[in-house]
Amino acid sequence: MPKKLVVGNWKLNGSLAANEVLLGGCGTLAGVEMAVCVPFPYLAQAASLLDGMALGAQTVSEFQSGAYTGEVSAEMLAEMGCRYVIVGHSERRALFGEDDAMVGRKAAAALRAELVPIVCVGESLAEREAGRVMEVIGRQLGAVWESIGKEGFSRAVIAYEPVWAIGTGRAASAGEAQEVHAGIRRWLSEREVPLAEIRILYGGSVNAGNAAALFAMPDVDGGLIGGASLVAEEFIAVCRATMTNGGC
Repeated sequence: MPKKLVVGNWKLNGSLAANEVLLGGCGTLAGVEMAVCVPFPYLAQAASLLDGMALGAQTVSEFQSGAYTGEVSAEMLAEMGCRYVIVGHSERRALFGEDDAMVGRKAAAALRAELVPIVCVGESLAEREAGRVMEVIGRQLGAVWESIGKEGFSRAVIAYEPVWAIGTGRAASAGEAQEVHAGIRRWLSEREVPLAEIRILYGGSVNAGNAAALFAMPDVDGGLIGGASLVAEEFIAVCRATMTNGGC
């Protein structure tokens, strides 16, 4: 199995001065793969400051080039040194109208440029309470499958982010996370996606206090971290939590 992966998603945060302090205070840990997904304007700065940590972006255009004002292609991100890019984050879906099919096309664009798409899936609170968790996630994954198929999924990372846990301070319990992660792994297995290298991350109010319990679950391969990635000590503590549970 590959190392556990912890990815910081800075969202719409940062400044040149603050970024330098944050990245200077993070460092790296030998037993876990670490990455940060920063806003587009800070990619070059982050690339120059990272030492052993991978660089990523928070979204990508489905288009390669052309008259698409404001868009950033996967090829551009690769040229800036990115390894990862987040696609389908619930905030992109809810606030910017990205539907399941678009998420699939963005994942395909990332793979075309040899980036690793971090494909986000997750249910709303109403969908969870209605018992539709795997139905919703299956629909989201199925749309991506239409664009990238088995081979593409074998090169992707999946992030389970229950919408009701993002930015709310309410994380899924370790058991809730494990149940969904196991369901995602079954979904992949049923389609004969090689599971040995697949990493399924949990995201949603992960912090130093709950990370160890979440990462101890057998099907939780790391985390996609929001607010806690903006504080160096907190991010390092989350990353270190993977190392006590099979990360090294």
